[in-house]
Amino acid sequence: MFIRVVRGFAEIPAQRCVDREMVSDIGASQFVVSSSGHCSKRCFPPARLRLNSGNVNLDENQLSLSTSSGGKFLPPFFWMRLFALGFSLAGLGLTFPSYASGLEDWARMKSITPSGYVCYRAGAMNIDGRLDEAAWQAAPWTEYFVDIEGDAKPKPRYRTRAKMLWDDEYLYIAADLEEPHVWATLTQHDAVIFHDNDFEVFIDPDGDSHEYYEFEINALNTGWDLRLRKPYKDGGPALNEWEIPGLRTAVHVNGTLNNPADTDVGWTVEMAFPWKVLTEFARRKTPPAEGDQWRINFSRVQWLTDIVDGKYVKQAGKKENNWVWSPQGIIDMHRPEKWGCVQFTSKKVGAVAFVPDPALAARNQLHEIYYAQRDYQKKNGRWAKSLEELSLGKVTPANNVPVVRTTPDGFEASVDLKLANGKTRRWHVRHDALVWSD
Repeated sequence: MFIRVVRGFAEIPAQRCVDREMVSDIGASQFVVSSSGHCSKRCFPPARLRLNSGNVNLDENQLSLSTSSGGKFLPPFFWMRLFALGFSLAGLGLTFPSYASGLEDWARMKSITPSGYVCYRAGAMNIDGRLDEAAWQAAPWTEYFVDIEGDAKPKPRYRTRAKMLWDDEYLYIAADLEEPHVWATLTQHDAVIFHDNDFEVFIDPDGDSHEYYEFEINALNTGWDLRLRKPYKDGGPALNEWEIPGLRTAVHVNGTLNNPADTDVGWTVEMAFPWKVLTEFARRKTPPAEGDQWRINFSRVQWLTDIVDGKYVKQAGKKENNWVWSPQGIIDMHRPEKWGCVQFTSKKVGAVAFVPDPALAARNQLHEIYYAQRDYQKKNGRWAKSLEELSLGKVTPANNVPVVRTTPDGFEASVDLKLANGKTRRWHVRHDALVWSD
């Protein structure tokens, strides 16, 4: 059997493991069993591992690897300590990559300015995946997608772009994916859709980096909807049982599906997300008011395949490509601070200019403190009480020098931002990446 970890998920057949929370040497992990029969365990920190054979047994205190006959590969706590230390056990087929520190991640992220888009009102809509309504024809496309790491990687080999509309009932999202060989295999709702090529939507209504939605769809129009209370790196968890009542989706394939004998143009996807569902995490008016901005991003997962015996087969040992609208800087979509900004308007198409986030400098400053604090806490076992302890005494100010203080749960950092109208707004970040202003 294989345990596959993709983008931080370890996926284990549910019938071979116990659905329980586990606390161990590596920290808390939570199991989420989907209706597809997969058990997705979030590891802290994320790990990529491969077990060549055997079963997996899980309880509250240990994780043991055993052969089908019951012989142990390793004593449980010995294995766990090796996991925590990040050793490589090639003899068992277990490998662990090294992970960047918080500030190393931030160094690749901080120069990125989130992409912007003006979302106009829709007219009459028919969700069929073809995007031939007059409203879609008038709506602007986003820029073509780039690699998730941004300019550090080559341009994607196939083009992807998206557009958005809204009315009093729905947020509409459409995407156009160039693809010479359109394929998909997953047909069960809430399966792990990114095992196929897919298109993904991420929505953080109030831009606080917490309480956000994710939706994934493949070329068979199979979807996976979930929500997160906070990013995985801050404890998550993914609420896989969450559904989107009233969601409407459709896919149109310009070519043939799962037919390696010909060359396709690609596929388009059309989605309508009900405001009455999105309002749960919005903490603000829905539908949005004139000029409101939500944080949204899109990702396309693309696997390398070969044609074997007339079928598409993923290339062994090759990782997926992640192509996105607004680059993240690192391979992790769950950094909402770098998602794009979508600005809503009721005015006619082309009449409104996008307004860049005036708080971006303050947000960046606070996130630099957040990532520095994560490194400091990991090294010292406590949170820093000042910028000097973080070696950030010369951090570039937004308007004023930030203030850092510890709290019973962790820490909070604050900075004042002077607005264009002369008023001041105070922005904050805390230990679990929640960002807010008052």
